[in-house]
Amino acid sequence: MPQASKLPWLIKCAGVAAALLLACGLATPRFGATLQQPAVTTRDGRFIALNRYVHEPAPDIVLVGSSLTWRLREEYFSLPRIRNLALAGGSPLTGLEIVARQPNLPKIVLIETNFLTREADGALVESFSGGAPADVPLLRPVRTAIAAYEKWKHGPPNPAQARAEQERLLSQPPDNFDNKAYLDRALEQMNGIDPTLSARANVAIIRRLTDELQRRGARVFLIEVPFAAEIENARPVTISKAIVHDAFPDPELWLPINPPRSELRWADGVHLDQRSGLIVVRAIEVALAERDGMRQP
Repeated sequence: MPQASKLPWLIKCAGVAAALLLACGLATPRFGATLQQPAVTTRDGRFIALNRYVHEPAPDIVLVGSSLTWRLREEYFSLPRIRNLALAGGSPLTGLEIVARQPNLPKIVLIETNFLTREADGALVESFSGGAPADVPLLRPVRTAIAAYEKWKHGPPNPAQARAEQERLLSQPPDNFDNKAYLDRALEQMNGIDPTLSARANVAIIRRLTDELQRRGARVFLIEVPFAAEIENARPVTISKAIVHDAFPDPELWLPINPPRSELRWADGVHLDQRSGLIVVRAIEVALAERDGMRQP
């Protein structure tokens, strides 16, 4: 009987210990910084993608960019070993800094250059720099279980199913949604921005990191994700484009993307819709095959 009476107490202790370990695994960035553990448990896709990048072998191709490139989903690519480190609401410089700080580099880095007004996210860069962080033995079982759950929940779709869904998307006509209200709002917001100073500063950082990546053996290409014609002609976009092309005049650094423009749509006026994102990915793969001899399977 005494041993039986101890059983609920042992169960409670085990529960408390498990809760403490789980709390450590879900620690806030402040504690995460102390332990140098990426916050892999967050539902924010930024941390999931970046955590995968620093813990897995270096891929063949990495994309860095903003929400424009974030729409170019990894599963849309037929080329293997692709990682998209673009950050919705972020800067291409964040992913580029993280890639440059890893001990092993991808073969090819694609850098979105559409609108370089945002600075790198210093907190993310520091959290995911220098390769996979040192493990903490006490947290290892919990973090392994959490990582397995994230991989199961956010893992890539079945290739056959993904290909069937892509073909279904491409078989549909372009969306005829009237986005004029969203387009007008986007233009109004953009026209209140002067990108000159920030674009020049960010271009200088891209130049430095590009030179470093090339020196270490990576191929670097600059890309421009297609905008709607009205956005392409907006003054801030033309200013930013002129600054970038003036800083990088070598055509060998640019990967031209030539999708059928009549097939592209931007539901919110700025970002490609799902079908258009797939079309642009196909155009990127064609451009890579022509430039770098990378063949689609």
